[in-house]
Amino acid sequence: MPLLELTMFNDEQAAATSHQPPARSRKLEAGSWEPEAGLSHVWLPYTQMQTAPTPLPVVSAEGVRLRLADGRELIDGTASWWCACHGYQHPHLIRAMTEQLQKLTHVMFAGLANEPAYTLAARLAAIAPAGLSRVFFSDSGSVAVEIAMKMAVQFWLNVGKPEKRKFISFENGYHGDTMGCMSLSHREFSMHAAYRHYLPAQHVLPLPRDAAGLEALDRAASQLKPKTAGLIIEPLVQCAGGMKFHTPDILSAIWHICKRHDLLFIADEIATGFGRTGTVFACAQAGITPDIMCLGKALTGGTIGLAATLTTEAVFDRFLSSRSEQALMHGPTFMGNALACAAANASLDLFEREPRLLQVRHIEARLQNALAACRKRKRVVDVRVKGAIGVVQLRQADPTYIQTLRQKLVEAGVWLRPFGDVIYIIPAFTIGDEDLTTLARAVYDALGA
Repeated sequence: MPLLELTMFNDEQAAATSHQPPARSRKLEAGSWEPEAGLSHVWLPYTQMQTAPTPLPVVSAEGVRLRLADGRELIDGTASWWCACHGYQHPHLIRAMTEQLQKLTHVMFAGLANEPAYTLAARLAAIAPAGLSRVFFSDSGSVAVEIAMKMAVQFWLNVGKPEKRKFISFENGYHGDTMGCMSLSHREFSMHAAYRHYLPAQHVLPLPRDAAGLEALDRAASQLKPKTAGLIIEPLVQCAGGMKFHTPDILSAIWHICKRHDLLFIADEIATGFGRTGTVFACAQAGITPDIMCLGKALTGGTIGLAATLTTEAVFDRFLSSRSEQALMHGPTFMGNALACAAANASLDLFEREPRLLQVRHIEARLQNALAACRKRKRVVDVRVKGAIGVVQLRQADPTYIQTLRQKLVEAGVWLRPFGDVIYIIPAFTIGDEDLTTLARAVYDALGA
């Protein structure tokens, strides 16, 4: 078809040849929002679109409250997948982003620089476990983990050991949704099992819980080390794999196993970092410095996507060479985004100015008390709390029951998202006692309904 005819190809012709029914393709005026019309074009995350209920339309948020289009308010007990650590619309975050918007939103990070990114890199190095002095920015947690994997594999390639390219990870671990990240989860028993024939094979082992488990890991590491680049773990809490906890002593012992067998230790602190477990980074409770650490989620206080992969000078130095092919070949388009880095700097300001870690300790104590009653419910097999993470473990939880729980919780005026066999509360650190009690009471009541 000639170019002129292509430019005149009208909407009716487009509708006639489209796979999408014309009735579902109508335009909406700028500024209008009709959730049902938009839903016919959106593909939602982790959702069976044929059976899922219609998502709740949120029109605004403030503090820990979500305001829906129908006027209802919900107390958010998830901090929007654990990232909105300061609550919604914190004025310092909004002010910092507004000021940055008026100066520079983005500029490519290759050959050009911007002040917010350079400032953030220095600040992250200053608060990270000692020795993590180099920062590589990206857009999301999954990409941060992919970068960590590439760093580890190429580190060994650059030192003349290209055979070291596999990873040790742990059952119930979750490290992201991209290809390399998915391979770190259990091939049969994870949300990514459908891709098991597509993914690279890794060594997914049981997470040690005692001395016997550590001895088994030590033996496995000894056998696997000739072809293994590193080990990756979510320190202290395996989050999306079921909110399963382990102790600082176990974490420290795993780190020592890596040192003994010449494996790079990668800490995935995307969910556990920035105070969630009671310290700025969970690794601090074990007194260890990872070789590589991944950050995301709360990095910007939940305002905009940004992630970072930190490493040591010992790792970084192995990429320095007169040979260009020994450089780390990775570079997201929005790497070091000035607006996102300004938000992250403002979030770090709040950790410096406001008593976030004290708030986490207070939330921990309140959750331990408020969730204790859930142990009386028939389906509950465990209640556990770590920092600002409260978990109720269920005995039986098929998808229909989980969906019923979600609906009961909304009816109670709270937003929680049970999954698998757990109900969890991971609130903003700024949440008040009354709202925290309401969340816990809603869980107790929903389990008895």
